[in-house]
Amino acid sequence: MILDIKGLAFNYPGRSVLQDINFRVEKGDFLAILGTNGVGKTTMLKCINRILKPCEGVVLVENVEVCKLSRLDLAKRIGYVSQRQETPCCTVFDAILLGRKPYIKWDVSDQDLEVTQQVMELLELTDYSLRYLDELSGGELQKVVIARALAQEPDVLLFDEPTSSLDLKNQFEVLKLINKVVKSKQVAAIVTMHDLNLAIRFAEKFLMLKDGGIFAAGGLEVITPANVESVYSIPVNVEQFGGVPVVLPI
Repeated sequence: MILDIKGLAFNYPGRSVLQDINFRVEKGDFLAILGTNGVGKTTMLKCINRILKPCEGVVLVENVEVCKLSRLDLAKRIGYVSQRQETPCCTVFDAILLGRKPYIKWDVSDQDLEVTQQVMELLELTDYSLRYLDELSGGELQKVVIARALAQEPDVLLFDEPTSSLDLKNQFEVLKLINKVVKSKQVAAIVTMHDLNLAIRFAEKFLMLKDGGIFAAGGLEVITPANVESVYSIPVNVEQFGGVPVVLPI
């Protein structure tokens, strides 16, 4: 077990968002968080990463409570890629090197430079190293942001709708990249997603949220017409196409 969520709850003023959230992820897991807008998917990621403070519950990464970790130690264990990205005026190499900030003391070390180079090679970004972020396409920028998170060498990667502003080709490339990182580095990825069919194609585990709680959790067996209709309030069929389940609204 690499991440353990026990009894997580969070309230905004006058509104309960999450109640009694319990789940675990292991090394090599790609977990998709599914549910309607406003159900608490982003809030859950922020609670895991201690951007928000839960009103109840415990988040443990490798059996250590995240609330007891310093910010630097937390960044060594959990990498977070939010929906909206700032694009400072720096090169791709420098942007990825920023992921080493939790490890840098007086100066950038040879280890920091080596890890940055390895991540760039893994994500096929070496040819972009001296390009500036504002010169990149949306898909290229998303790869750089993922690379920066990976340079932290975390145990867990959190992605908040990483494909929301990308075209079809880049959606597939980014999710394939996340899957590649999860398997090659044996880390865990938790990804909030709106597109059920993309989630089915790339994730192995699913968490379906409804009314602030977990409605269903498990593998592909939870992606049923009844569950999807209950969560999204729309009738669907789940058909096989090319050996892959596809959700089709009726």
